[in-house]
Amino acid sequence: MTNSTEPLASKIRPHKLEEFIGQEHLTGEGKPLRLAIENKLIFSYILWGTPGTGKTTIARIYADAIDADFYELSAVSAGKDDIRQIASEKNKSLKPIVLFLDEIHRFNKAQQDFLLPFVESGRLTLIGATTENPSFEIISPLLSRCRVFVLKEHSPEDIAKIIDRATKSLKAKMDGDVREWLSEFANGDARQAIGLIESTYNLYKSLTIENFKNAIQNKFLRFDKKGEEHYNIISAFIKSMRASNADSAIYYLARMVDSGEDPLFIARRMVIFASEDIGLAQPTALVVANAVFQACQQIGYPECAINLAHGVAYLANAPKSRASHDALRSAQADVSQFGNLPIPMNLRNAPTKLMKNLGYGSGYEMYSDSDLLPDKLKGKKYLKK
Repeated sequence: MTNSTEPLASKIRPHKLEEFIGQEHLTGEGKPLRLAIENKLIFSYILWGTPGTGKTTIARIYADAIDADFYELSAVSAGKDDIRQIASEKNKSLKPIVLFLDEIHRFNKAQQDFLLPFVESGRLTLIGATTENPSFEIISPLLSRCRVFVLKEHSPEDIAKIIDRATKSLKAKMDGDVREWLSEFANGDARQAIGLIESTYNLYKSLTIENFKNAIQNKFLRFDKKGEEHYNIISAFIKSMRASNADSAIYYLARMVDSGEDPLFIARRMVIFASEDIGLAQPTALVVANAVFQACQQIGYPECAINLAHGVAYLANAPKSRASHDALRSAQADVSQFGNLPIPMNLRNAPTKLMKNLGYGSGYEMYSDSDLLPDKLKGKKYLKK
């Protein structure tokens, strides 16, 4: 009988390599993990990849394939006693023992040192999972006894296949445009896609883009601390400076000062304005705005109102350019749409031998006119002067 409380991700988790979606560079025909599973090769390894790329699933498929006793621990809560107890099971079983240690980078040096002899002797076959660079987070003696497999973010096509599996399990319908939206939103994380499908279906019994967006609403609710007029005045103040109307900007400043508005609140908005609306047209505006902020910190009312007026007059009369602001927003839109696109290999830092062997930093030229954006964004121009 199926457990109705079992999470959807657990229900649809693949149990055989043929059911696994993605990571073709490791699980495809003739690739290392497939060969290890097909030939029942026993060795310790580290799975390095972002969340939701299949690290736990691969570990379980591997353990089943080699007919091992499988133990799963999280390095967040596990300790030496847990490892000692699992290793002691070797005396009771002729099967290999696979220890899957999630977030292995959370183990400190002493804990990793304790783990080392069990791996070295073969008492435990270790599969470590990490989202962090093993070159930095895993001690050299342990790392040298493990192979490292790098898992890639799932492609939107892979995520779409996983979505289909999830909706089929729920007996739910999803239109193609919804699938495409969710595939992009998941940002290569299968766990996130499955979890969102499950929570949205439980809430609404219908998988539409609107329902998905409602299910992921920001948990931080906005609220009005001082009433509508507080925001109306600061809005008029900013818009007056943006229009280079110093007279109205100083009037609204006087309103805020007279009402006892926090001078640091006003000065903080001026610092933002200096980069958002003046920016490259007069870079010293940011210096002036910061000086006003510091003056308000050091002096306070009533005298710092003079510093505020000085700064407002300067910012209102300064030339305006939103080029850097608009460039940021345009880049953020691409980040939101495409997520964490892979950094080009020639731009990646390569301080360790492992990373150099993986091609990090290869082909980098210090002074080059070549496009340094991720492949999907080649040719994109954000800063328009």
